[in-house]
Amino acid sequence: MEDSKPKTVDEYIHISPVAAQEVMIQLKNIIETTKPTAEGGISWNVPIYKYNGILAGFSLAKKHVSFGIDALTEDVRKVLENKGYKTGKKTIQIKFDQKVPEAELKQLIKDQAKRNEI
Repeated sequence: MEDSKPKTVDEYIHISPVAAQEVMIQLKNIIETTKPTAEGGISWNVPIYKYNGILAGFSLAKKHVSFGIDALTEDVRKVLENKGYKTGKKTIQIKFDQKVPEAELKQLIKDQAKRNEI
């Protein structure tokens, strides 16, 4: 990615390598359609969506896009790992050529939004 710092989610996607853009566009659309009232912006130099606190975000790595969300449970991690995704405590790595796990991400976003409402 270039040295210029993006000010919006769309700018972040636009200045990212073409190979990563489709995954990021899908993630952006999933977040925005699942929780339309979430506010997207750039925090810590990456796209972060907020809804009563941090909802979810994503960032570019060399060969994948990392999707981050606090609501990621051990059960969901196991399901995603069985589908070929690498996960961390609060992250899911989506390689540029992998299908975005839309159903799982939508549920995680809904779960996180509920947590943030408490």
